[in-house]
Amino acid sequence: MFIIQSSTEKLCPLRASIDVLEGEYFFLCYPESIQELFQEEAYTVNWYKENAGKQQLIKKTHRNVSQRDFLEFWPAELSDSGNYSVTHSNGKQNFTIQKWTLNVLERNKSSCFNKNHLTTEIKNAGTGHSLKCSDLSVNENDSITWYKDCKNYENETERELDFKTLTVQHSGIYTCKILISHEGKIYHSTNTIKLIVEEDAPESVTLEIVGRDEEIETEIGNEEILNCTGFLGYYMQEDASLYWLINQTFPEKCTGIPENEPSICEEEFKRLQLGNKFYVTRLLRIKRVTFEDMHHNFTCMLQADERTQIKTVKLKKRNTRDLPVHIFTTGMVLAVLFPCVAVAVVFVCVMFRVDLVLFYRNICKRDETAGDGKEYDAFVSYLKDCVSPIEEEREFALKILPMILEQKFGYKLCIFERDVSPGGAVVDDIHSFIDKSRRLIIILSQNYISDRAIYELESGLHKALVERKIKIILIEYMPISDYNFLPESLSLLPSKKVVKWNKDKSLPVNSRFWKNLLYLMPAKPTKINTKGHYNNLDLGLEGTQPQTEGCDFNAVV
Repeated sequence: MFIIQSSTEKLCPLRASIDVLEGEYFFLCYPESIQELFQEEAYTVNWYKENAGKQQLIKKTHRNVSQRDFLEFWPAELSDSGNYSVTHSNGKQNFTIQKWTLNVLERNKSSCFNKNHLTTEIKNAGTGHSLKCSDLSVNENDSITWYKDCKNYENETERELDFKTLTVQHSGIYTCKILISHEGKIYHSTNTIKLIVEEDAPESVTLEIVGRDEEIETEIGNEEILNCTGFLGYYMQEDASLYWLINQTFPEKCTGIPENEPSICEEEFKRLQLGNKFYVTRLLRIKRVTFEDMHHNFTCMLQADERTQIKTVKLKKRNTRDLPVHIFTTGMVLAVLFPCVAVAVVFVCVMFRVDLVLFYRNICKRDETAGDGKEYDAFVSYLKDCVSPIEEEREFALKILPMILEQKFGYKLCIFERDVSPGGAVVDDIHSFIDKSRRLIIILSQNYISDRAIYELESGLHKALVERKIKIILIEYMPISDYNFLPESLSLLPSKKVVKWNKDKSLPVNSRFWKNLLYLMPAKPTKINTKGHYNNLDLGLEGTQPQTEGCDFNAVV
């Protein structure tokens, strides 16, 4: 065995997925802190590999050597990919210590490294730095060779490659190769690092999980989706891993589990890029919340560059907000005494939920905007292409929407083309006004996605998904059959609502369109006048014509 026992915590981290290159020496192990729990002779340790859904005991061969604390591969082959676990038994019970998913990557025959199996380090020019080789072998007599871009690098044979003063010319892909002797044969292990030296590298950012430990209000029987997002910085770290633990136990994967089976499972690992920032995210799906789930600790683990961040999520029973408790209790009593009345009430509540909530807001004079520090109720994002044949879309954004929401219902909108004077920094203005708004209203059409419009959407998604400071409302102004043109990160929002505009049917102030839109807007006391039709209202459109000068500036925002 070629491992320093005192460094097993570093060599054997609690990670769920591991990548290794075919043809190289490798081993699996579990941390020393766990090993110390099973040092008694009465315990036996066994290693297993999943085969056709069943756990198959791994027997010692000339290539696979299973010992008490380690499972060695001399060397790893493509067929070794799969799910592994290690258990200990006291003769009466078997306990699973740890599980792994091992991915053996195919070696690139035309290169000395695999582009999917390297780490990236970004450093400033003029500073000192060291590249470290693999710790798999610790024998002083082992042969070590460094390569830069697959060429022998200055006959370096030390475990660390030191640069006293970095220059841009030092940028490149460095590979450390260790030759290991075992039973008369020579094996090797490699470690590849992509070094980027920049004159003005981005400011170093601490690895972190977005958001603090939190408690989520829910109800027994509800479905809950827990989202964990990790911020990696300004470049994608290939060795980053993100996974969930339930009371220190790995959950099942969602793939292969029947949709109607009540269980907890973990979705696939995803990588995201918002602007110049890189994130990793993974969802934990609780298909049906149980009473026991209220007492579990759901822990998100983020590991990258030998650092670990932890976030804990707990569930608690939700306090009813929309309807007072005494009304809910009275309804339940009536439902028991008068079944027919109860069925009718349930039907009305489902069919007219929006109307009931708006009525409740108006009666109770609820105000969600008081003291939140926001200036606008909503930022309106729409296509502003001066040569667009769909002039009605601009008219809807600049005339109809503000005249109804602002003059009829007392909301304050931020419309970039109307409220911002030309000449400023567009990107900074957009970011600032979205930050001051409680909602982001996106007027969708097939032509919506363009340079500045997509920035408004991405900025809103960043605040909704990462900072959780804004909610997004989608207005389908023109019929859209396929939403694939929208960013993938939009699907990660816990909830997103689409309100459809139906031309003449949606014009009346008391139409379903305006009710649905008001339902999604923040609650605030308003004086509602629902009499008449939009075409009969004196809106004073002549004085609010959209600016058409300076189309180069407002082509698409």
